[in-house]
Amino acid sequence: MKNRHKQLADASRIVHGIGPVDPAWGGVSTPIHQSSTFSFADAAQGAARFAGEDDGYIYTRMGNPTNAALERSLADLEEGYGAMVTASGMAAITTTWLALLSSGDHLVSTAAVYGPSRTVLKRDFSRFGIEASFVNTADIDAIAAACRPETRLLFVETPANPTLEITDLEAVAALARERNLLLMVDNTFSTPYLQKPLTLGADIVVHSLTKFINGHSDVVGGVIIPRDEELFRRLRSVLNYFGGTMDPHQAWLVLRGLKTLALRLDRSCANAAQLADYLEQHPQVKRVVYPGLASHPQRELSQRQMKLPGAMISFELKGGTAAGRIVMDSVELCTLAVSLGGFETLIQHPASMTHAGMPREQRLQAEITDGLVRLAVGCEEVDDLQADLEQALAKI
Repeated sequence: MKNRHKQLADASRIVHGIGPVDPAWGGVSTPIHQSSTFSFADAAQGAARFAGEDDGYIYTRMGNPTNAALERSLADLEEGYGAMVTASGMAAITTTWLALLSSGDHLVSTAAVYGPSRTVLKRDFSRFGIEASFVNTADIDAIAAACRPETRLLFVETPANPTLEITDLEAVAALARERNLLLMVDNTFSTPYLQKPLTLGADIVVHSLTKFINGHSDVVGGVIIPRDEELFRRLRSVLNYFGGTMDPHQAWLVLRGLKTLALRLDRSCANAAQLADYLEQHPQVKRVVYPGLASHPQRELSQRQMKLPGAMISFELKGGTAAGRIVMDSVELCTLAVSLGGFETLIQHPASMTHAGMPREQRLQAEITDGLVRLAVGCEEVDDLQADLEQALAKI
């Protein structure tokens, strides 16, 4: 199997992972190594591990066998050099910025990015002299125009949250190489099952493992996956010292969730495609944004860059915010909650929830309108989901 692993389809690689599952006892399920520290055979071995001459474990903040099993699988799926699992998606993002940016540096980010990512740049990193510009990264010319001599990093989320705009990763990677910049991609919405940014030219991929990869709405976690050893060592050192590492029980839960990623996404994407088509034809709906629809301006790009259009839908009602509130308060099968990527379908209002920290002017600039509703489609029977939306829309 080891020799054939790279020839397997992603769905098979997801199920089987990579490397020994339980070399001590042969358990099919990876053990939870719930230990904060690890013993040494003798003083020489302890010294060798601290010197980096022995690959054994020292302390869970610096590495753990359960975490390592998850890291190997995720790095394999993203085709990166290695992976570092973190306590949350935001820990993955902020650790990367801490490692790569210094006072006086500048980064260019997707405007319609996860709300806390934008907030922490404007509120916290700015205090240390790091500046950020936010543009529609679907427009390559806008990215180029936003770059400055002090720009060091391009940060792209594609599809964007919650506007579902698609950024051409190959084109942005070419721009990054031309300007001697690093390209960092938040691949949470797609996962490596649908999109592989590193193979398209990105330098670093991050995920909120809380979402599709775990898939059960019961764990918070993140991961950083760089393309090469130099970046890996740079990032690993910062993560070790700042301490945003994952607990081994978290890692085991994510490993368990990862096994069904292909099954869940195939079902969720199929559900989303039917619901997007239904919503687009509904008389109460002003517009629907879904990369699989013919009306999506970057549908061709999404087909080239992604295996499937994803499980996220954004839609705006003709009745605006008031109509959206009625729908969200009337659904019975869909759950009114933030987050995404679980078995269950979630519905929320970005302007007052996930992106409430953004000033209204900035939200509108990023096309996050007051009436926009975000639907994270789950694995229920799609006809039941459609009936639930139908009864809720009828109450407007």
